[in-house]
Amino acid sequence: MSRICEVTGKKGMIGNRVSHSNRKKRVKLQPNLRTKNFFIPEENRWVSLRVSTQGLRTIDKKGIRAVAAELGI
Repeated sequence: MSRICEVTGKKGMIGNRVSHSNRKKRVKLQPNLRTKNFFIPEENRWVSLRVSTQGLRTIDKKGIRAVAAELGI
């Protein structure tokens, strides 16, 4: 399963971990993802989404019904 947020589209990126002596080591920085279940009362069903914390804030702001309509769920 890929680590991509289903709401915002965030995914991992490559960066450097830099030590005190300024040596660089490549590292993959992963997004903070959570699997959450959301209830849509109009359809009387639960929807499971893999979302980042920024995606959770988007759902809190717009509402699950508006976000589900954008995603085509």
